[in-house]
Amino acid sequence: MFAVIKAGGKQYRVAAEDVIRIDRVKSEPGDIVEFGEVLLLGGDTPQIGAPTVSGAMVAGEVLQHTRGDKVIAFKKRRRKNSRRKRGSRHEFSMIRITEILTGGAKPSKTAPPRPKREPRPKAEGQIEGQAEARSGAKSEAKPAKAKAKTTAKTKKPAAKKPATKGKKK
Repeated sequence: MFAVIKAGGKQYRVAAEDVIRIDRVKSEPGDIVEFGEVLLLGGDTPQIGAPTVSGAMVAGEVLQHTRGDKVIAFKKRRRKNSRRKRGSRHEFSMIRITEILTGGAKPSKTAPPRPKREPRPKAEGQIEGQAEARSGAKSEAKPAKAKAKTTAKTKKPAAKKPATKGKKK
């Protein structure tokens, strides 16, 4: 099941466990945020809102607050010695969608625990190779290259110019 929600003047197509980046919301990381403006519910029996679907709600957990790239506004008036440079960074919130609710249901107060992924089984050769890399064992170290020796005879002292006394001619 998916939904199309409206947040911050923009529309987002979301499903459960999706992570979206929206304009900053006034909630702390870990809080549950409710999106009441659901424009469409998709799935086996799609519901289109006029303008919103009644009784539908989307809940999400605030993961973190971030900032976008710096946008520089540089204005120059030629031959007038006038320049202005201003920069700004837009603030965003990262939200993980936890539930898509219908029929006027309320979201749970806490975020549901995420299922833990089991590591993929690996071939025996890979496991042994990883163990050696972790233990710091070196396999067949390459010999270091021999450097050419420099002798003191090859370097010549810089020739000194004779100092001139008196005025230049």
